Amino acid sequence: MFLNSFGTNGFLLLAAFLLFSGIIVAKFSSRWGIPSLILFIMVGMVIGSDGLGLVYFHDAGTAQIIGVFALVIILFEGGLHTKWATVKSVALPSLSLATIGVLITSLLIGFSAYFLFNFSLLEGMLLGAIVGSTDAAAVFAALKERNIKAKMGATLEAESGTNDPMAVFLTLSLIELIAANDGSIWTMIPTFFVQMGLGLLFGLAVGKIGSLSINNIRLDSSALYPILSVAFALITYSITAFAGGSGFLAVYVAALVIGNSELTYRYSIFQFNEGFAWMAQILMFIILGLLVYPGQLFTAEIMGNGLLLAFILIIVARPVAVFISLIKMNYTVKEKIFISWAGLRGAVPIVLATFPIVEGLGASRDIFNIVFFIVLSSALVQGSTISNFANKLELVGKKKDVPHHSIELISMGKTQAEMIQFQTNRESAVVGKKLYEISFPNRANISAIIRENRVITPYGETEIKEGDFLYILVEAAYKERLKKVLEERVPRPETGVDRDTDKDD
Repeated sequence: MFLNSFGTNGFLLLAAFLLFSGIIVAKFSSRWGIPSLILFIMVGMVIGSDGLGLVYFHDAGTAQIIGVFALVIILFEGGLHTKWATVKSVALPSLSLATIGVLITSLLIGFSAYFLFNFSLLEGMLLGAIVGSTDAAAVFAALKERNIKAKMGATLEAESGTNDPMAVFLTLSLIELIAANDGSIWTMIPTFFVQMGLGLLFGLAVGKIGSLSINNIRLDSSALYPILSVAFALITYSITAFAGGSGFLAVYVAALVIGNSELTYRYSIFQFNEGFAWMAQILMFIILGLLVYPGQLFTAEIMGNGLLLAFILIIVARPVAVFISLIKMNYTVKEKIFISWAGLRGAVPIVLATFPIVEGLGASRDIFNIVFFIVLSSALVQGSTISNFANKLELVGKKKDVPHHSIELISMGKTQAEMIQFQTNRESAVVGKKLYEISFPNRANISAIIRENRVITPYGETEIKEGDFLYILVEAAYKERLKKVLEERVPRPETGVDRDTDKDD
């Protein structure tokens, strides 16, 4: 499969080349405003058998396994960084988009494919189901560090993290109906609710067990805690899938629970998972790019069909689904238009498109190629214009204040001490006070203050200001008392700042 004539050395050389390519692609993706998935896929297509011929890869089953593994890692990382306080305010609309929205999108695209092209009704519906859901990897990457209003970002992220179960259910059900050539999809509706229920239940349970384990198991090295978190992500998906539930939903819910809990070595866990998610994205998109044959993809028929369906998806199906799903949900017309435009397609539809190939359905290769072209069109057109679209619709919030600094500590698992990071906001009670005026626990000491990327050495007369990052060393037994002091709020007059983007850890 990989450079067989070169053996082990050739494989390692290729792995290094792909990693370097991924890093360079990520760098230029940000600079050019092109979604990284487009460039990653292009790398795969260039080195594939129809390109430079470095790698010959046509195993859809292997691509499917790699894709599912990568999606688990990406969903887990996205859930870790999602603030529950923000998500719970958009839980109902996000759930509506993830179910009703996916169903409406799938039906509209399915009927379009049936009437416009040489597909049977079930084959058209299968194509619609495959592209019916937005993609977590694409959405998380598109919104990361962009100053989109928090309400919009939370809605899109929660939708993309929870809409995979509906798309997977519809896809597998339609494949089963096509393969069996009988039966009714209505008999499978109870299965969907079982999958959603089990996914939610297992996600909550494993998330709680995971956070308790991370905090209470004392390991010899702090480097083991991030690995432990990944193990919980994989076991969450596996046991939920074995039980007949939605593994993707369970992983996202478990990550929400773990990410919003007080964690030992929180910084290390988050940083490791972010890097691992990037690696998973690079691997997944390059593998999916290898699975495509440009000679088959860039034909007049596939390009014409793909562009027409992409147009219907972006301009008709997605907006109709959004506006119906968000009826009486307290969203303005501008916000609905933006949510419609930001519904990116990415790895999930491509991975789902491998299922018909694995099952050997007659129209599977045409479906895969059309889906691939739809994803490329969506990522390129929508993904590269999200920020400009938000500006035009006046849905830009305060610039996200992401700290470009860190304080690393030697493992203190046996000393029961932790370094806590906390960012103050306008309503923090400690803002405006000097350190000697704040009733910190006796076993808690501020080690450093980061203000506008400058390190402030704290002493008694130091005044805390809005936006400061406080790094506080505290013994584990006093962490709850410290948390109460830090989370105390004092209402202050409005200053025109968008509070949706205030953030603390």
